[in-house]
Amino acid sequence: MADRIQKILSSFGVTSRRTAEQWIKEGRVTCNGVVCELGQCADPATDVILVDGKPLPVKSKQVYILLHKPKGYVTTLSDEKGRKNVSELTADCGFRVYPVGRLDKDSEGLLLMTNDGDFANRLMHPKHEINKTYLVEVSDFSEEKLMHLERPIVLDGYRIRKPNVELMTFKDKIATIRVVIHEGRNRQVRRMCAAADMNVKRLIRIGEGMLQLGDLPPGKWRYLSDREVSQLMK
Repeated sequence: MADRIQKILSSFGVTSRRTAEQWIKEGRVTCNGVVCELGQCADPATDVILVDGKPLPVKSKQVYILLHKPKGYVTTLSDEKGRKNVSELTADCGFRVYPVGRLDKDSEGLLLMTNDGDFANRLMHPKHEINKTYLVEVSDFSEEKLMHLERPIVLDGYRIRKPNVELMTFKDKIATIRVVIHEGRNRQVRRMCAAADMNVKRLIRIGEGMLQLGDLPPGKWRYLSDREVSQLMK
């Protein structure tokens, strides 16, 4: 069955649809010996699709993983700077999975990983706005700054929706704040705190949609249940 090539690469677990689009623009993908164009369709059953000269892998079982990303790991499959990446933590799952969204190197917590491109694309698409919940430890805290943190601000030319903010603990100008955001702009929570003139000391994602990090240890992962996958897809 014919489909857009970026979707085919994603469904075969090669990479996310967004990255596949970039690879096509860079001329790294060919179909029947001809460099592909963005939006081009093909049928993997009859057409020969190559990425960097290599054929698509045999389509594998779809895998959905919840990882507790530790601080110090980047959310890529490889890193040109040689930094530790999250694929090292899920290598023992037996499948090549990639991150759904991102957490910056200094952040930690819940990170979804999969080889199902449609699932990843659905969760990352802005129109779905799956809530993400963080615990943020900040210094230089004040009640006035907390009020500022609650306000919608403009990031990358986009006005974010009003976040849900709750003060959890406060002592000696060090506070822990529970923050729920509805988008996934780059380093959004850190930039929100910076705009409120607070310094982030620790940031951990504890929830995404109905999923909770719970007591999963740093560096460990678990499979999502069929029910959890179904709820996220809704």
